[in-house]
Amino acid sequence: MNHLFDQIRDRMPEPAKPFMDVFGRGVLSYGDMLADTARLANALVEAGVEPGDRVAARVAKSPEAILLYLGCVRAGAAFLPLNTGYTLSELGYFFGDAEPRLIVCDPEMAKDIRSVAPTTTVETLDAAGQGSLTRRAAQLSPDFADAARGPDDLAAILYTSGTTGRSKGAMLTHENLASNARTLVDYWRFTGEDVLIHALPVFHTHGLFVATNTILFAAASMIYLPRFDADQILAAMPRATSLMGVPTFYVRLLQQPGLTRETAAHMRLFVSGSAPLLADTHAAWRERTGHAILERYGMTETNMNTSNPYDGERVAGTVGFPLPDVALRVTDPETGAPLADGEIGMIEVKGPNVFAGYWRMPEKTRAEFRDDGFFITGDLGRIDDRGYVSIVGRGKDLVISGGFNVYPKEVESEIDQIDGVVESAVIGLPHPDFGEAVTAVVVRETGVDLEEADVCAPLAERLARYKQPKRVIFVDELPRNTMGKVQKNLLRDRLADLYAASAS
Repeated sequence: MNHLFDQIRDRMPEPAKPFMDVFGRGVLSYGDMLADTARLANALVEAGVEPGDRVAARVAKSPEAILLYLGCVRAGAAFLPLNTGYTLSELGYFFGDAEPRLIVCDPEMAKDIRSVAPTTTVETLDAAGQGSLTRRAAQLSPDFADAARGPDDLAAILYTSGTTGRSKGAMLTHENLASNARTLVDYWRFTGEDVLIHALPVFHTHGLFVATNTILFAAASMIYLPRFDADQILAAMPRATSLMGVPTFYVRLLQQPGLTRETAAHMRLFVSGSAPLLADTHAAWRERTGHAILERYGMTETNMNTSNPYDGERVAGTVGFPLPDVALRVTDPETGAPLADGEIGMIEVKGPNVFAGYWRMPEKTRAEFRDDGFFITGDLGRIDDRGYVSIVGRGKDLVISGGFNVYPKEVESEIDQIDGVVESAVIGLPHPDFGEAVTAVVVRETGVDLEEADVCAPLAERLARYKQPKRVIFVDELPRNTMGKVQKNLLRDRLADLYAASAS
C-alpha cells in the first residue's frame, strides 16, 4: 500500500470532476490528475528515482508542480520543494545536505544548478508546465503501480528558513500529511461541493499541503491562480466557497472597492495563517463582507496545530483551540514545567501531525523534543480561561531589557492601535545599560505626520516602563518573506548599532 496516495485514491470522485480550474489554461480533472501523476511517477523511476530518494523542485507555481509532488508520493520519493527566491549558494547547501537523486528546475536555472550539483540528474519544468520532465513523461504510461510506503515513511522534507542558524530539513511522513488533511476536512467542513481559491505559493506547507491535501481528501475542487492577484480573486469569489491566504491577502483585498458583501456572498470560509492577522484587519473584513476570518496556527514541522472554530466565536488575535488529536501545552521556557492558563510560556505540541525530526540532525532533533514526545515549537504563547491560544512571538524574539522579559506582540498590539500607524514590529537591540533595548519599527499611514513622541506618549499610559520602546524608527514597509512573515532578523541586523553611541 501507499499510505498517503491510497487515501487520496479512496476519496476520489468521478474522473470527470474538476480538480483544478487553472487560470488561463482550462480545467484539469481528477482523471487527468491520476493519469498525469502516473506518467510523472514513471518518469521519476526512469530517471533512477527509488523509494526513499529525495526529489528537489525549484520550480515556478504551475499545475505540474502539484502533480510532481503527487508523482513523488506515488513513486515513494520524498518531495523537497524549494523557495524560488533562494540564491544559488543557498540551493547548493540544500542539494549538498539532502543529496537528491533528481533536481527539477526552471530551464533558465538548469546550467547554474548543474554547476552546484554536478553529479545529480537535472530535469526542467517552467511556469507553463513545459520542460524536459513533462516532455518525457508525456511519452510514458498513464498507469503506475504505486510504491509501497507506510505511515512512517517520508513523504517530504521542507527546509526551515534558517534565520537562527543553518536551515534544517523537517522530515514529514505520509501519516503526518494524511492525518492533518483528514482533520482539516472535518474541522473546516470541507465537502465535494467546495471550490477553493488557491493563490498561495507551492513551496511552503500552507499552499502545498494544507490547501492541496485538504482539497484532495474532500474530493473538492480549486481555482488555481499563478499568484495573488486581487482582481482575479474577486472575480473568482462568485463561483468559489473558500480562500486560504496570508494576512497580506486580506489587507490588499480590503483596498479593493469591489470587495462587498455581494461579492463574497457565495463564500463560506476565509482562512488566514502563516503570519499574525491584525485585529483591525479582522474587524474591517467582517464589516465589509459579513464573514469572520478564521485564523489558525501551524508550522513547517507540524502542519496545522490549532484553529479558531468553524462554529463558535472566532476571536481576533487568537489562533483558536488545539485541533482534534493535537495536544498543546504552555511551559516555562527554562524548566519545561507546565504553566497555568493566562501565563506566557513556550508552546509545545504532540500529535500525529508532528514531524519525524530534522534530516541528518539527530542531536538537534533530540534537543527539540521533550522526553514525553512533545515538540518544543519555539513559539511563545498563552491559553486563556476559555481555552483560546494566543501567540505572542518567537522565543528568539523575546526581548530581555534590564532583566525583564518583554513580549513583542504585546507592545505591537498597543502601537498598532495608535491613529496613523499601519503596522509595527518590536525588536530588541544591543544596549550598553539594559542589555537589550525595546525598539519599535513603525509603518505610518500615507500622508500622516506621525513622530516618535506621538507613538511613545500613548504607550506611557498603557505599558509598564520597561516595556516601552527606547526608540521608534519609521520605515516605508517591513521586510517580509514570501509567506508574509516579518523578518525581524533583518531589522535587528540593520539597526544593530542604533544604541552604540550610548556607550560613549
